[in-house]
Amino acid sequence: MRVEKIPLDPSDPACYLETYVSDPVGDSLRPAMLVIPGGGYCSVCSDREGEPVALAFLPYGFQGFVLHYSVREKARFPRPLVQAMRAMAWIREHAAEVAVDPERIFAVGFSAGGHLCAALGTLWHLADAAAEAGTVPERVRPRGVIPVYPVISSDETVGHMGTFDNLAGADPEEREKWSLEKRADERAVPMCLIHTADDAAASVRNSLVLAWALSVHGVPFEMHVYQSAPHGMALCNAVTSRGRPAHDDPHNATWVAMAAEWAKKL
Repeated sequence: MRVEKIPLDPSDPACYLETYVSDPVGDSLRPAMLVIPGGGYCSVCSDREGEPVALAFLPYGFQGFVLHYSVREKARFPRPLVQAMRAMAWIREHAAEVAVDPERIFAVGFSAGGHLCAALGTLWHLADAAAEAGTVPERVRPRGVIPVYPVISSDETVGHMGTFDNLAGADPEEREKWSLEKRADERAVPMCLIHTADDAAASVRNSLVLAWALSVHGVPFEMHVYQSAPHGMALCNAVTSRGRPAHDDPHNATWVAMAAEWAKKL
């Protein structure tokens, strides 16, 4: 397995791409999964929503990559989106050497990372952001994205305000600009939304408002809402639960297999 760190932003050493790439079998190519951990744009929870998730998708045939993006005072949008675009461009440009099919690159993100994942799937076409990433929109478009208990909306009755404080500050126009249910249109990529009905930190309404926007614009999507689990369930198994029973549930853990199957059908 090829495990290495790829710097993505010269101005922020904390921004890099980690590879979890299985050795190739002959000349076969695999789909890729870019994993974007959460953390409220205040941190990157890679120990629970990064490497374990990349490794969980390996048995389903995906090459794994984990994005570490800028946080706190460096997290103002579109900077993290530009970094996600650089990660997508790197995977696509190095597809042959990491045994990846360049037409089957997906992204999965959690909480604030779900916002960034959904932003990549919704706003991949922003030419200025792609140019800042040193590429063009067509090189950063994912085949599909999987936002897991994502923060989507700047609406105080829906979203997680701490996340929007970090990504947009106090400016109402900036907050609305990156409220993704208001940006989704027919250019958005297919999505598989995962949430729990009783998420107390990032309400399920985040996924619902995005699903509604996708539906209005005719964008294919699936949505799986599990009945109960605390925010941050990650894989919802013993690997990521850290001994917390509510974060270890075989039923909820089925989301990985469902998401992998959804991606393969695309």
